[in-house]
Amino acid sequence: MFVGHALLAFALVATVARWRGWEPERAIQVGVVAGLFATAPDLDILYGPVGLVGGVSGVMSAAETFWSTGNVTHRGPTHSMVVGLFAAGAFAVWARGSVPARAVAIVVLGGIVTTVGAFSGGLAAIVTALFLAGGLLVCVLGDRWEFGPRSVGLAALAGLLTHPLGDLFTGEPPQLLYPLDVTLLSERIVLHPDPTLNLLAAFAVELAVVWLAIYVAFSLQNRDVRTYVDRRAVLGLAYGGLALLLPAPTLETSYHFVFTVLAFGFVAFPRRRVRRVDAPRVFCTALAVVTCAGLAYASAYVVF
Repeated sequence: MFVGHALLAFALVATVARWRGWEPERAIQVGVVAGLFATAPDLDILYGPVGLVGGVSGVMSAAETFWSTGNVTHRGPTHSMVVGLFAAGAFAVWARGSVPARAVAIVVLGGIVTTVGAFSGGLAAIVTALFLAGGLLVCVLGDRWEFGPRSVGLAALAGLLTHPLGDLFTGEPPQLLYPLDVTLLSERIVLHPDPTLNLLAAFAVELAVVWLAIYVAFSLQNRDVRTYVDRRAVLGLAYGGLALLLPAPTLETSYHFVFTVLAFGFVAFPRRRVRRVDAPRVFCTALAVVTCAGLAYASAYVVF
């Protein structure tokens, strides 16, 4: 859901901004700010490369080592809605721009890091500090685009509070109310009892979020997304044959499915040299190829 986090926040905030009467360009910009805030919690995965220092034996081994190491800190304090609430408030105060306001914001952010350190130790505090630093970088962009404290705060709130909800479909549920000793969900949401169909359903949710974001962005620019999808998209249906060749993927072992289905998207790229690549058409067609591939694989899996 790495991409989905950002695009969901973008779509929601941009849509609300336009509904509130904002100009399309400003609605897109505030949506981008919200999307960037939504990516900040996953900065906790930066601890993952530490596990690669000792060396790995191959691509699959590297992926497994990266995730097993990163999960030591992943989906902890940075994914807490309580932490997100206080962080969003601090980012809004920072956006006021005055020295006293930014001093208050630093005190609040420092308090968050200190609290995390007291509850979870130094490593969690360092990772949380990286997450909050990432949020401040997004505030810099918000300032450059001349968004006020209210806009920055609400964009941060939308990004930081929607992020952990997207993680409820994959892996262990985030600690939603950290540091409070309250567990809202102890297990991830299962969309289908069959492990493979559950993965495919989660993949479909991700694709739906991407399509939603594209639809919102194109609509705000008075574009019809359908005109940007090339007929080559149907070539993705050929991917269904791999259901007979690849081991059935699950959330625990999904690399071979994810890498190969995304690779099918390269069908969308021009086969001859062109002076100027139509990036929106390439991206929309690639996404359509992957969507067709996912549908074909799911259909073949069910039938065979």
